[in-house]
Amino acid sequence: MTSSSNLTRRALLGAAGVAGIAGTAAAWPRLTGTDIPGRGEDALTVLILGTAQDAAGRQVIADAFMEEHPDIPVLIQSVQATDWGDFFAKILTMVASGTEPDIIYTATEGAQLFAERLALPLDEYVARDAEAMRDYFEDVHPSLIEAFMYKGELFQLPLDFNAANMYLNLDVIERNGLEMPGEDWSRDDFTELLRGMKGDATPYYWTNRLFGGVVPWLYVNDTSFLVEERADGGQEFWSTFYPGQERSGGYLWQASNATDDRVQETFEYMRQLIQEGLAVRPEEGGGNTLVGLFASGRIGSTPAGGYWVQGLAEGGMQPEQYDVQFFPRWRTQRHQFGGAGYAVMRTTQKADQAWEWIKFTASKQAMELAFPAPATTPTRRSMVNDNLYTGIGPEHWSRFYETLDRFPSTGPIPAPPQQAAVETALIRNVSTALSGGPDQVARSLESLDRDLRDVFAEEEA
Repeated sequence: MTSSSNLTRRALLGAAGVAGIAGTAAAWPRLTGTDIPGRGEDALTVLILGTAQDAAGRQVIADAFMEEHPDIPVLIQSVQATDWGDFFAKILTMVASGTEPDIIYTATEGAQLFAERLALPLDEYVARDAEAMRDYFEDVHPSLIEAFMYKGELFQLPLDFNAANMYLNLDVIERNGLEMPGEDWSRDDFTELLRGMKGDATPYYWTNRLFGGVVPWLYVNDTSFLVEERADGGQEFWSTFYPGQERSGGYLWQASNATDDRVQETFEYMRQLIQEGLAVRPEEGGGNTLVGLFASGRIGSTPAGGYWVQGLAEGGMQPEQYDVQFFPRWRTQRHQFGGAGYAVMRTTQKADQAWEWIKFTASKQAMELAFPAPATTPTRRSMVNDNLYTGIGPEHWSRFYETLDRFPSTGPIPAPPQQAAVETALIRNVSTALSGGPDQVARSLESLDRDLRDVFAEEEA
């Protein structure tokens, strides 16, 4: 087991800075989770990012689990946070205070942070219950599994994911006499499509973050702002559940690649789109605020995943008013994705019970309870079907999962254990890179390179 003393100085200071705990005793119960109803009960505690209402929504899964396992009481808890980085910071604060939960639902952004410092590997449990788990792995694309391996060990079973596809507003396309692009469209085709929308709507809206920001453009240009490597290991797992697949022990991002020529080329392309009035300057945050703008025909295109379908329906947009396409091809058509699943804390005294929860929530029964509507893309291929999307999703909803099949090199967003600091550096330098001319792009990427080298150097210190 790992105590809180094993956390790095950077992690704890980062948690304190992001969560804003500089001082007051009054805030401590809220930040450590000791004010959460039920805290301290002898139950398997499961923590999620969200509100009390979100936790109540997952109670149906807990009830189904406890019906099968009446000897394992489960308590669903929630922590509100502005984003995943804020959520992870609060978790680190809880660990430091000794009030951590047994299980946490975490996304790709925190997968390696947890694997490196906080989570328990699942390999022994998976091997022990291989026959029971075979149905899950046969239904889940191996790329999603590989993304939750770290240095040869598996730490999470992904339950939902989203690739960065391109949403296109058919109302905007039709009123400008344009056509829906084909699956093999190129970056130049995309540029011309935006030019056809200019003056009628915001042709391209994007956000300044890892998912859906500059990263998908880096991926299709066959590069990234971090050096991407693959770890050894995992061969026994792959041969057991995915025979014939040549996979690794997980992704590694341990160095900056910010000064690569293709990175600069990508940033320059984005700068030119903005300069020509074909794209907005990216803003920080998620894409929830864009739903209304897209639904009302004021945005022509934006990158997003299957999680947008339910929001657009609730915003009043009809399925025939928009469609989704693969991201346009540049040197490659490699996509990015992010996923999420439950991680078991190393500090738990209930590891066996926690595994039973992990195993149950990966079952089709539990996943159908968890994802009754298209507010994300289930990792089980069999669940991405007509029943989920008919009458609510776009015509080509199948592309959400087909992205993994059509483009085998598609991989997770670059999220090392230092993800929070890495994303902060990226966001800051993207903003400055797009505020001037080509010289400003070069200077900003040099600054990003320095920032990233400092992040990795401090971790090694």
